Amino acid sequence: MRIEGVGIVLACFLLCCACGTTEDKRVAPKARKATTTLIKKTIATDDPKLLSDYAFFKGELKDLTPTERVFPYAINTPLFSNYAEKARFIYLPQGESMDFTANGPFDFDPGAILIKNFFYHAIEGDIASPRRIIETRLLIKEEKGWKPLNYIWNEQQTNADLNYVGKNIAVSWEDGQGENKHVNYVVPNLNQCKNCHSSDNNIIPIGITAAQLNQRYTALQQEINQLDYFKQAGILTNFSSAAVYKPMPVWNDVLKASVEDRAKAYLDANCAHCHSAQGSAKNSGLYLNYHQKDQRKRGVLKPPIAAGKGSGDFKYDIVPGHPEESIFVYRMSSNDPAIRMPEIGRSIVHEEGLALLTQYIKDLKQKD
Repeated sequence: MRIEGVGIVLACFLLCCACGTTEDKRVAPKARKATTTLIKKTIATDDPKLLSDYAFFKGELKDLTPTERVFPYAINTPLFSNYAEKARFIYLPQGESMDFTANGPFDFDPGAILIKNFFYHAIEGDIASPRRIIETRLLIKEEKGWKPLNYIWNEQQTNADLNYVGKNIAVSWEDGQGENKHVNYVVPNLNQCKNCHSSDNNIIPIGITAAQLNQRYTALQQEINQLDYFKQAGILTNFSSAAVYKPMPVWNDVLKASVEDRAKAYLDANCAHCHSAQGSAKNSGLYLNYHQKDQRKRGVLKPPIAAGKGSGDFKYDIVPGHPEESIFVYRMSSNDPAIRMPEIGRSIVHEEGLALLTQYIKDLKQKD
């Protein structure tokens, strides 16, 4: 049975039950119907109720060992998510591939699924310490476009349940300095997922770009670029060589990129999915894509469109040389839901990211 869209009204579903279905081997297998309540409406869906129903992973599910058509991948500068680590995979049905595009996300045929697992090690940076997976987010390519789904893992780490409405989960871990950390981890609801992935009112992937994927393929022991490997494996078409394309800077690699370039990469990963000419915050006039050249559109001496609590009574998004007078720093350093940026995806301050943006603004020189 094919993966279909969320929101089939129960009455329509009952009528459709009488119709036969044709198996499509390109798509991950489906589970029995699951019923949930969302926005005060009873909805019958054919979305798999459990993550295990997709058969993405073999052995114990929590080990996240991919099956044959599931390919791990990594990106250069990820979105900050309350210090959660992430394990990313691409599911491609047999015989299908990704179609390369130089700018923007790659193209996928229906049946492809992007898989992102959010987890914490008991000791940050120690992969030998126990790992707790919090959620798995899927982005499923259907005939009509992309569809997001979330699965929340149980305490036993044996499976994850389909969730549309989001959830707050208390998480604790020890950081690299031996200090205990605690966070109220917020699993987004379905509408929040759609908002972040919105581009011109369509849902698109984030991070599956040439710039983000252009790095050594860490899933293998051999020295090979990730993009070049995907080409060799026959799952990336219309692609020449990774050497032709410039990678996105790694935001915290001080040896390979300047403060400015790393700050722009950080803003691209954490802000530009909304703050772009196609994103949900396009009316703000603040566009933070990595290659944005217009300094005013990047926030330099740009007044906010809507003043108020979120602006902290500051005049400009960025005041060159003065982070203490910049709305960017004010919002990034706040945990108040009415002030903080990004609005969702974090409930604590990313201290390292804030330090990078602060230094970037200090170093900015106002152009004549």
